[in-house]
Amino acid sequence: MTTSTPNTTNTTPAAGSANVLVSAAGGLGRITLNRPAAINALDHAMILAITRQLDAWRTDDTIRAVLLTGNGERGFCAGGDVRAMARDSREGRPQGTLAYLRDEYRLDRLIASYPKPVVSLMDGIAMGGGIGIGGNASVRVVTERSRLAMPETRIGFAPDAGGSFLLSRAPGQLGVHLALTAGTMTGADAIGAGFADVCTASERLPELVEALQADGGQDPQAVARAFAAEPPPSPLAAERAWIDACYAQGSVLEILDRLRSRAETAAHEAAEEILRHAPRAVSVALELVRRARSLPDASSALEAEWRMASGLAVLPDFVEGVRAQLIDKDRAPRWDPARLEDVDADEVERILATAPPEPL
Repeated sequence: MTTSTPNTTNTTPAAGSANVLVSAAGGLGRITLNRPAAINALDHAMILAITRQLDAWRTDDTIRAVLLTGNGERGFCAGGDVRAMARDSREGRPQGTLAYLRDEYRLDRLIASYPKPVVSLMDGIAMGGGIGIGGNASVRVVTERSRLAMPETRIGFAPDAGGSFLLSRAPGQLGVHLALTAGTMTGADAIGAGFADVCTASERLPELVEALQADGGQDPQAVARAFAAEPPPSPLAAERAWIDACYAQGSVLEILDRLRSRAETAAHEAAEEILRHAPRAVSVALELVRRARSLPDASSALEAEWRMASGLAVLPDFVEGVRAQLIDKDRAPRWDPARLEDVDADEVERILATAPPEPL
């Protein structure tokens, strides 16, 4: 993958993690995720190492912009290390799960509010926690190979890492659709949904990196836009009419009824997909994204997600979802409750209002 083009000078492992590489050249600090066998999924040490590096560069006058890339052939970042989190919860150590999420969200907030431009190259797969670090950057680049998603409802969780804020800002009801179905976006979809700013040809990414270094971090947004290519038509935008009509309904059950009533095959497929996901998590996701619409910024959304995660990540559905999707891979999770009709609305409210173990 072209995002794995080596740094041209002084590449070293970041303090605390060999899975993060750092370099600096011409005013541009570069952070490269270096765990390609796991599609650069973020383990806890990586999160802390990236945070430390960004903190160091924040006051370094020789660094005027930061570039985030990922090594390997498959993508930028597949997300957070949910296997480790689920293991902690399964073995009676929920504090480990929550410590990971706390530090992940702190990193996402740091990127979203960073005082210097942050450029992310989300070539290939960028999902979940990968959206957290890439989608919260100030200049977000995708390609024809990009595949972006917030797939949390598949594993008994809800969109986080700032994802609820991005979903809430998508046109119409696209964000609700993506949250409930855990749908995947192309690069063109990501541009239209507000998850990315520039689409460029993957073969030009090495040139883009060289241009960013030559620019010295003066105006990385202008540099990135100079490499912009007209994205192809967005498959997601083409479905906007029925998506807006269906997902404006009040509850998940009402959304499902409207999806089933439509003539479009894609609407019926969306209903089937939602029914495969954890009923409690889907219900939480709907409320989380809708409430994020009234929040002023990503930092506020991360605070809301931290409350949600403190209530939802320690429940059995999260462990079961990770087991079914990523460990045993039988794709047959046993959710509890198993039906949307049995989800307790008061419990959804309690989850969204959970008091976290400590402030974010």
